[in-house]
Amino acid sequence: MSQESLTARYRPQSFAEVAGQDAVKRILSRAASTGRVAPAYLFSGTRGVGKTTLARIFAKALNCLNGPALEPCNQCPICRQITLGSAVDVVEIDGASNTGVDNVRRLKEDVGYAPLECRYKVIIIDEAHMLSKQAFNALLKTLEEPPGHVTFIMATTEPEKFPQTIISRCQHFVFKRLPQAELVRHLDGVLTRESMPAEPSAVTLIARRGAGSVRDGMSLLGQVMALGSDSLTLDDVREVLGLAGGEVFVRLIECVQSRDLQGLHALLTQILDQGVDLGFFLRELAGCWRNLFLLHQMGDAARSIIDLPAEEVDIWASVAPGFSLGHLHAAWQMTMDSQRKVLTSMEPALALELLLLNLACLPDLLAMGAGEARPGGDSGRGAAPGRPAPPRPVSASAAPTQAAPAAQAAPAAQPAPVAPAGPARTGSQSFESSRAMSRPAASGAFAPASGPDMSLREAQADFKSRADGPGAVPPMSSTQAPSVAKAVPAAQAVPAGPKSWDGFVAFCSKRAEGAKPLPGLDKAQGELRGSELVMTSRHIFLCDRLKASMPLLTEAARAYFGPGVTLRVDAPAESVRKTRTELREMALVDPVVREAQEKFQARIVEVRPLSNGNSKESEI
Repeated sequence: MSQESLTARYRPQSFAEVAGQDAVKRILSRAASTGRVAPAYLFSGTRGVGKTTLARIFAKALNCLNGPALEPCNQCPICRQITLGSAVDVVEIDGASNTGVDNVRRLKEDVGYAPLECRYKVIIIDEAHMLSKQAFNALLKTLEEPPGHVTFIMATTEPEKFPQTIISRCQHFVFKRLPQAELVRHLDGVLTRESMPAEPSAVTLIARRGAGSVRDGMSLLGQVMALGSDSLTLDDVREVLGLAGGEVFVRLIECVQSRDLQGLHALLTQILDQGVDLGFFLRELAGCWRNLFLLHQMGDAARSIIDLPAEEVDIWASVAPGFSLGHLHAAWQMTMDSQRKVLTSMEPALALELLLLNLACLPDLLAMGAGEARPGGDSGRGAAPGRPAPPRPVSASAAPTQAAPAAQAAPAAQPAPVAPAGPARTGSQSFESSRAMSRPAASGAFAPASGPDMSLREAQADFKSRADGPGAVPPMSSTQAPSVAKAVPAAQAVPAGPKSWDGFVAFCSKRAEGAKPLPGLDKAQGELRGSELVMTSRHIFLCDRLKASMPLLTEAARAYFGPGVTLRVDAPAESVRKTRTELREMALVDPVVREAQEKFQARIVEVRPLSNGNSKESEI
């Protein structure tokens, strides 16, 4: 014959015997004694906190033959029948296996009949969130206007799955997890009735492992008691439940502090060989970092809020000064963030080993993170000039500090070359160049990183690292459009003959080595009026682009028309926004968009106007 579990043997039979939930117990007890019973109740909370137990006690209090009273007598026939689960008027339904609308319809037919033996017909639906939407809809009318002799009690661990129309028709009580001290008292009471002596630290560990759930705590206690020992010891609890000892965490923290990677590996092997519960191990490890952080910050004042024996607190207090505050905080957060990753990983042992090694190397990681932090959000990645950009640089701060050999070797008086030295540009490099034309080239040190497989992000980082090097020209603002021309050789000849707008556009194109100096520049109109070059376009966003590039356009115009020329951009008197078709046509001929399409094998899905301040550009 199987032995009855501790949970069933010591299930509370009155409100006073239930651990915790004091507010809920008072409300239900008063409702039973006064007869002010709601049509429906909703009990929600985590598993093992007394939802179904209180529902049964409430059913007994409502129907006790010696009532109405604050507590059921547990002696009358009705109370005994409800305790045994044989009362015909108290129906307990498993919502997980009776989810359909047909089950609810049969239930609605049953509640129409008066109770046979009891004063109230009580319907208890456990795991009620498992009911289907149609079942909830069928239950709505009954919950809103039930017969006076019926009350519903629905218990759930997931109240968020309930329709609001159901919740609004119920008195909703949220059951809380039991505090650790209260769960310890409850377990001590069970051990007293079982005549089992126990070490206080052993009971405390079981309560901590139960995490506020009475049922979980009782199940764990039953496992340890099944060992058959004369008393309950801390070693027995750790051995049976697969929990790491306190000395394991002290050794682990010391290995992290000394960066003893070999010791960490040996300790991890021991943990895995013992079959330690990794979930609870990580919870305990996070608690260790929390205790160290509090002791480091608060000193002896933290002892009152650390739930450990005094001798263990003394050990942690001696360890805490060996860490920096940033190390402790980052280790605490990293352990908390890694709990789910380790437990759901395909290789939990490797994931845990990675976490422990990261904790040991955390000072180096923190220093690296500080070096990567930039005000503008740039990572600072890049390669030294003239070298291929590595796929993943080790240090983000190394690239800006490396001197460019080509830039150092180039004399200051030497004019900038027309094209940077280095291998021919690939499609991706050309695309990055056109995206980065807002920064003029400084010297041959700006040679493109070699390799046709460079990614977009790496190409951007490579260009930035070169632009931040010695001799770089300060970048323009983010609102400026791509530059009209790159650095121009001083000896470049200006075409002879009369000057015209078409000649100016051709001159700019020649300065840019045949590439379009500015998307849409050839679609604008220009006219030299005396010493002023007036530019306009029937498209507002093109006018805004010309205005944004005014310094570069002025430089090119003075090189072509003469040093005294000035520029002005006039918007059309009556300008209208382009249609989506026109915007799409412009996007299709844009060289930057073309390069992006070729690089990523992409197509334009949508082109729409984008308002940025006072400018009206298009967003693709």
